[in-house]
Amino acid sequence: MPLSNQDNLRLNVLCAQQVKAIRINESSMLLTAITDRGEARIELKPDSAHEAYLRDVREFLSEKFLGMPGGFPRHLACWNRMGMGQLSPQKMLLLGEPEAIVALAYCNDLNAEVAGYAWWALQSAEIARNLLKSIRVAESDLGAELAQFLLEFLPFEERPLDVVESVKLCLQGQLLAEDEKALLWERARRKNPYFVGFLLAGPKSIPLDETAHPTHAQIDKLLSTELENDNQFAAYFTHFLSSEGRKWLKSLTMALTKPTDQDVVIALFIGLDHYLQLGLAPSRGVLEIETAVTQATKLCETATSGETATSFEVEYDSEQLLAVYQLLDEKQAIRFKAMLVLAQIGENTLNRYFGGRDASGTVMRKHLKPLSSQINLTIQSLLDP
Repeated sequence: MPLSNQDNLRLNVLCAQQVKAIRINESSMLLTAITDRGEARIELKPDSAHEAYLRDVREFLSEKFLGMPGGFPRHLACWNRMGMGQLSPQKMLLLGEPEAIVALAYCNDLNAEVAGYAWWALQSAEIARNLLKSIRVAESDLGAELAQFLLEFLPFEERPLDVVESVKLCLQGQLLAEDEKALLWERARRKNPYFVGFLLAGPKSIPLDETAHPTHAQIDKLLSTELENDNQFAAYFTHFLSSEGRKWLKSLTMALTKPTDQDVVIALFIGLDHYLQLGLAPSRGVLEIETAVTQATKLCETATSGETATSFEVEYDSEQLLAVYQLLDEKQAIRFKAMLVLAQIGENTLNRYFGGRDASGTVMRKHLKPLSSQINLTIQSLLDP
């Protein structure tokens, strides 16, 4: 169905300019565009049902800017959401199509200018989260605005996993003031997903007043040569004895205390797997926590022989492990083995407890208790003086 003559003329005049972005208010039938001359508005005058007319307007814009007369292709929306879009971000801003803006927000590493136009075109928590995944956006003035939007929207989030992602993204850099971080931490004491967001954001974001382990300075000096040689086992071990490492471990214990949602727990275990990478276990972690405990002991027992102690194919540096382990006394060795256990845990470790179950809350925690208890004991081995 063709557009009215008046709208057809005004849209053609608009498209002849340097247009940066277009949005359409469907309730008021108002099309607004940012051009090189400023903001332009067109009050659409439909001569048919509004829904059908808006579809015609978007098809007009698609043909003008993309050369595609059928409107924004839905399959391209899916591709863009997966980060493999074929359309330039600038083109997607010109279609007056909400789905195109949502898809655009999934594009990798948008610059602040394009992100700003996308945010002007459509504002939602989903878009804010995806835009903040770009470092360039997070470091811009827009980043602070997006963080404030997510912060205000957090109480209304329905999906716990979205809460985790929002908290994590808001805690980047200096997006939030210290008092705002403290407020989020207080909420975490009542809502478990907030804890996981803090953990995924890293120890610098955790507002706990924690001191280094009493042996930290001693171990740091003991392993100084290995640290200078970029020994990853030495780096992780000294990190977990530092104040920041201990903050992260204590927060991990808090996050495991009263989880309420399977997706959040899975995100937590994925985060643990990514945070502590020593190549000791297959991708996504071991299937059984008992396997991790056994393998940690074998790794230390056979380190002096230079053999691979794991029963599965992994890539770890046995020479680096040996170089650290042989310098440690008995108490330090216990802490070191605890770290090796944690380094083998990942998403797969949950299969035994979550496989075939969709429980949440108290029932989920009951199923998970054997695993969470064992992990807490392992963490305590690292934290004990």
